[in-house]
Amino acid sequence: MGIIIIIWKMLTQRTCAGLSLKSQMLYALVFTTRYCDLVFRFINWYNTLMKLFFLITSYHILFLMRVRFRASYDKTNDSFRVRFLIAPAVVPALIFNRAFAPLDILWAFSEYLEAVAILPQLFLLQRSGGAEVLTAHYLFTLGGYRFFYILNWIYRYFVEGKTNWISWVAGTVQTLLYADFFYHYLTKVVYGKKLTLPS
Repeated sequence: MGIIIIIWKMLTQRTCAGLSLKSQMLYALVFTTRYCDLVFRFINWYNTLMKLFFLITSYHILFLMRVRFRASYDKTNDSFRVRFLIAPAVVPALIFNRAFAPLDILWAFSEYLEAVAILPQLFLLQRSGGAEVLTAHYLFTLGGYRFFYILNWIYRYFVEGKTNWISWVAGTVQTLLYADFFYHYLTKVVYGKKLTLPS
């Protein structure tokens, strides 16, 4: 839902103002490394179509931000150093993974990186003084989907007896990073006020 909101925002408002290109690049990297098994492994059509959807929309967002609406991109405030997110995601992926095999290491890397991929966006919001309503809704749905993943993990643990501690740890970190944003969203945007994050 968040991806649809952000593409709709850019296409209707003809701007990418308020969006972090660096976060979007990290999400494209997350989906590329997570779904590179697309060419090796077929699970079912739904799975394949969802992987293609995430890959295509991620790169479409990058195209819109880098090419079509480049003039509205706030490069000055989008200054988070992503190397401080990528390198720390590589190390645990090499050590803590399902199996020491290329696809499993890439999958683990994508989980660890996704946990922190939102940081450049939150940093941009903080530096620019806030977010307009559609951007705030986009971030809320992006974080909200992780909350539903947590419910899914709980269900799978109790009903199916399955655990995936890499996803649990990364998802918990990601949810905690969103906690402050959720508080401000629920106390401001829901009541029609402008979203601002404290400095």
